[in-house]
Amino acid sequence: MAREISQLLQAWSSGDQSALDQLMPLVYHELRRLASRYLRRQSPYNSLQPTAVVHEAYLRLLGQREVHFENRVQFFGLAAQLIRTILVDHARNRGAAKRGGGWRKVELNEDVKVVQGKSVDLIALNNALLNLAQLDMQQSRIVELRYFGGLTIEETASFLKISPATVKRNWNMARAWLHREISGASSS
Repeated sequence: MAREISQLLQAWSSGDQSALDQLMPLVYHELRRLASRYLRRQSPYNSLQPTAVVHEAYLRLLGQREVHFENRVQFFGLAAQLIRTILVDHARNRGAAKRGGGWRKVELNEDVKVVQGKSVDLIALNNALLNLAQLDMQQSRIVELRYFGGLTIEETASFLKISPATVKRNWNMARAWLHREISGASSS
């Protein structure tokens, strides 16, 4: 199946839009699993469903004009960006609808714990990632791929074309930086 996914990704990269239609059933369950994982960490009053996130991601994928994928890791890298954008947009819209209140919290999983046993505001996390990207784009990208894309250390290393040891080192530094950034934002 991995070979079929790679072939469809390459066909889509070459301009075959029908390849995306063939690809989606093959990756749908993985995308839905990722969306479910993030939405479980949010408020029980959340109105967004995993299926809606995946469908929105699909619509946004259709809008991608210049895509160049060599493998599934690159695809899930783009999916990580799309899922992050969808969740942040939804949180912003919900917050705007309540005049700034009711921002949902998400708990970071054990791999991405910034603060043990506490939840993190998705808007604060996104803002912290934007700030981190200005300081170190690679660290920001590693967090995005691991947290929003669900990639392993090895998959992240492959995607970024760096060593797993570099990913681990930057992952640990980024988590510490995010902890300080988010803790400072929540206390002010």
